[in-house]
Parts: sequence; C-alpha cells; structure tokens
Amino acid sequence: MKYMKLGSKPDAFQSDGNNIRFVASELATDIIVNVDVVKFYLHKFPLLSKSPRLQRLVVATNEENSDEIELPDIPGGPAAFEICAKFCYGMIVTLNAYNVVAARCAAEYLEMHETVEKGNLIYKIDVFLNSSVFRSWKDSIIVLQTSKSLQPWSEDLKVVSRCMDSIASKASIDPAEVEWSYTYNRKKLPLENGIDTQWNGIVKQQSVPKDWWVEDLCELEMDSYKQVIMAIKFKGRVSGEVIGEALKAYAYRRLPGFSRITLTNGEDFAKCRTSLETIVWLLPTKRGSVSCSFLLKLLKAASFLDCSENCRKELIKRTGQQLEEASVADLLIPAPVGGSTLYDNDLVLEVMEEFLMHQHSHIRSSLQTSGDLLEGRCSGSVSSNAMVTVAKLIDGYLAETAKDPALPISKFVEIAEKTSSLSRAVHDGLYRAIDMFLKEHPDLTKIEKKKICGLMDCKKLSPDACMHAVQNDRLPLRIVVQVLFFQQVGQSAVACGGQSLVPQENGAASYGVSRSAATMANTRDEWDGVPTAGDISSLKSMKLVGRGGTGSEKSSSSGDTGKNCEDKVGGKVKSVLMPSRMLSKLWSGKVYGGENSSSDTSEGQGSINPDEAKSTSTSRNIRYSVT
Repeated sequence: MKYMKLGSKPDAFQSDGNNIRFVASELATDIIVNVDVVKFYLHKFPLLSKSPRLQRLVVATNEENSDEIELPDIPGGPAAFEICAKFCYGMIVTLNAYNVVAARCAAEYLEMHETVEKGNLIYKIDVFLNSSVFRSWKDSIIVLQTSKSLQPWSEDLKVVSRCMDSIASKASIDPAEVEWSYTYNRKKLPLENGIDTQWNGIVKQQSVPKDWWVEDLCELEMDSYKQVIMAIKFKGRVSGEVIGEALKAYAYRRLPGFSRITLTNGEDFAKCRTSLETIVWLLPTKRGSVSCSFLLKLLKAASFLDCSENCRKELIKRTGQQLEEASVADLLIPAPVGGSTLYDNDLVLEVMEEFLMHQHSHIRSSLQTSGDLLEGRCSGSVSSNAMVTVAKLIDGYLAETAKDPALPISKFVEIAEKTSSLSRAVHDGLYRAIDMFLKEHPDLTKIEKKKICGLMDCKKLSPDACMHAVQNDRLPLRIVVQVLFFQQVGQSAVACGGQSLVPQENGAASYGVSRSAATMANTRDEWDGVPTAGDISSLKSMKLVGRGGTGSEKSSSSGDTGKNCEDKVGGKVKSVLMPSRMLSKLWSGKVYGGENSSSDTSEGQGSINPDEAKSTSTSRNIRYSVT
C-alpha cells in the first residue's frame, strides 16, 4: 500500500476523555471547534492561515462573543478534520488509501486551496492520488470502497470516476503487462496459476491468467461493482467469458448461500434480490459467456428470492439456449414455498420450451442463410446433437423427479412428451424413468399405466433393458410380450446377417427391438388384453424347440437365401427364457393342444387346469426362433 507523510513536527494532539481533543502547548487555546460530539481545543492562527471557511466562522463567532464554532456536516467527521488540523500545525500526518479520500473531502469543505497558501493540503493530496493511489491496483479498489460513505463529495470531486477508470483500465490491459500484485485463490492447475515445472526441474513463470482481477473486485459493494463492470465492458477489451467468470465469482462471494439459498432476514432477502437482478442485467449478451450450470443456479436463486418477471424470463431464455450443457443435478430446482411437489417442474418445462424454440429457429435460419448445402447440413448436425443430449438429460431428470410421491402422472407425461420430438437412439433412459415412476406410485390404475407406458418405444430398448423389462412385474403384460417378441425378432435378424424382419415407419431396417410410436398409440387399449390377431399371425412363423431336440422347420422364403437364413437361425439364434406366467397365457392354447388363458391383464395371472400346468411347466426350458 502506498502512503505519504506530510509535516515534520511531532504529533501533539492528546485526548481528555472520549470526546475532547486538544493540542499540548505552552500557549493557551483560543478556539473550540465542535465536530459531531467531539470538541477540539485549538489555536486560531495556524488554522485561519490555511482555511478561508474557518476564517469566516471565527469572524461570525466574534460578533456573537463566542469562542466556539460548529462544523456539523464536514465530510469524514472528526477523524478527517483532525488530519486537516494537524496539517495546519505542521505536524506529521500519514496519508494512505484508507484516509486520503476523507482528508480530500474535508480539505475541500474547509477550502484549503492552493490560492490561499502555496502547497496547501488539497494540492498535496491531489499529487498523492495521481502519482500513487490511482496507479496502484489494490489502492484504487480501497479508495473506491471508502468513497461510498463520502458521497456526494467524492463524486463531485471526481474521485469515484477516476478510481473506476483506473480499475477498468488495469482490468482491460494485456495480462502479459500485469506487474502488480493481485489476489488469485481459485482452484486451478499449476500451469493455469502461472507456474510450469519443466522436465529439468526449473520453474518457469507463465503468463498471468486472463481473469486475474476477478477476485479483488469481489470486495466491492454491488453499486460500485456494477459501475466498474460497466466501465470494463465499455472499453471492449475483455472477453465475455472473462466478464462472465467475474460475475460468477461475485455471486458466490457476495450472495450468502448462493449455492444453497438459506436466507431468513428480510433485509438480507431484499438486498440479495437486488444484487441477483443486477448480476443478471450485467451478464454478457454473447451465448456461452457463462455456463448453463451457473445460469440454472441463478434461476434457482431467482425463484427462491421471488425476483422480477423480466429477470426470470431472461434467465429462462439464456438457459434454454444452452440447455445441452446442463446436468440433471442442475435441473433439480426446489419447488416454490407452498408447492406440492419437491421440484419446480413447471420451471423446467419453460426452459425446455425455450430450448425447442431456439433449436427450431436455429435450424430455419441456417437453412435460409446458408448458400452451401454442406454448411447447412453441418449446422443441422450440431442442432441434432444438442437435441440428443437434451433428450438424455430430460430422461435423467424424469428418473429423479419420478421418486417424488407427490408428482402427478399428468406432469410426468407432459415433461416426457415435450421431448418426444427429440432424437432418442435408445429408450433405456425413458424406460428407467417410467419404471421408477411405477415403483414410487404403486396405486396407479391400469389406464394410467397404459398412459405412462405409451411414452416408451419398445423397439428402441437395448438388450440389457429388454432383459430387465421381461422380468419387471410392474409393467403391463402387453409391454412385456412386445419386448419379448421384438427381442427375438432382432436376434433372428442378426443371425440372418443383419437383415431386419420388422420394417420401420420410414422403410429403414430395424436391428433391435422395434415397434413404431404410432402402433404403440393405436394399441394402448389392447395392452392388458389377449394377443391381437396380428401378433398371433406374426408368431406363427416361430418354431418351438425342445431340450436338445429340433422341431419341424418351414421356410419363409424361397431359394438359397431363404435356406441359408434358415440354417443360420437354427444354428445361431439363442433362446430367450420366457416367464412361466406369460407362457401359460400366451402359449397354452397354441402349444400341445392346450386352452387359451382367460385373462391377459398386468395384475392377474390367468387360470389354467392342473393338466395344463404340467404341460406348460416345461415352458421355461423351451426356446423359440423365427424360421
């Protein structure tokens, strides 16, 4: 810290109690100066020679036959006046960043200009400010902090504006030119902190990080911080990413419990709300200047602090534009006070809507402005990747929010349907979320189970998910049958060289478990019923093979291709063990001359007679394949 010493005489000011200050001298004092509650017993001559204001006040008191003058509104109070008085006496005074602004304002109040006496206090303080304080990074910040309590004097004297310009200029300088000390405690790699240990053990000093100034500015109050950031942005030499990092650091430092909002005091509540809205207002306009995780934390805090609607909309808009960067934990925003659910699902829906709107707008603008077809395709590919990522993100969010017993099925379905237009290569995440919801809501009706399971496309389940689904008692039986059927079809297709046995909606081959979303929607009312005629006809092409034996084979195609496929199926397709309760329903009427089961509901097990039970009990050891 820079400092400046004025005067040469020893300090002769002494105290008599808490509110009396006097000069120890052989000469009796002849004037009393009252500053707030403190009385200063001083001598007229040294004071009047340097302060025209004191001269006028003394003349006025002489007319009233009084030896006391009042200075009730002097900036800086008793401490600042004492600095000015000591300077008048020629006593040693030390100026530094903490007291220089108060002394400058008090000297201005007392009119201690150069025209009154050469080398007066105002001149000396201005020299110190210009030559030392405004050239020092940390001193400029301290001076700006102390200036707040001295307004409007500090603003009228241009001390505040000059401090801000000094700070903004230094923050905007090339980091390679930074030669002063700064605070940098952020957790980074040694290389990022400017230390690089070479292979020979020599420590090489690296360049200063771009955000070297971020932590020091966190010491400022919001009003001063806002003005400094605006000055930095106005100069235009600092990137939006660095400014975003500065705002993030300030939010964590100055907002109590930012990561875990725990405010109870009303005054703190209002102060934090104002600070948060200011931070949002200061965010750089460039997309990606701040992370989506930070934006969602701001949105969570804005919801808790009941910020203005404009603030919420701005955060929702920014978050939606880069939602693909978020994590599931970021989306778990607590519901407002008085809400029935654990998480604010409506807020997540708003963010999703903004994301979809932004993606569709981005695709349209890319197609319209791109003259190059390849460039348009690349832009569309980037947008498609974002949609795939968000689809996985929402699946994970659904799996977490499904654990909330108070989450209504309508809200779960609404969130899932918002992502129905997004690309999902597999539906494992959605299946996991549905299974979690069924587990936490065991009292769902059959209609509700049909509704929620209708969100899932069985043809897009991975083998592991299929294996779990066929053993899942929470799923409607119709879904389990579909999973088994398409799993076997997919395995048969692989055995035949990868040719699909089930066409997709667009005519492309399906190499896994397959069933279109349209078909799923049309058969919701049949999921708990008996197999449809179409399913039975599809299953007629299946052959049953006993333990170690072979059944009769019927070729589904002619020529060598069909024969080769048939041989591969017989030799390569592995059997899928079917649960006995399912086989008793589905196959008892078709295998060995048995009768159809009486029911196909997800709750009931059907009914078979003892003889049929003996016959179907061997179904666990039966495997089937497509010929």
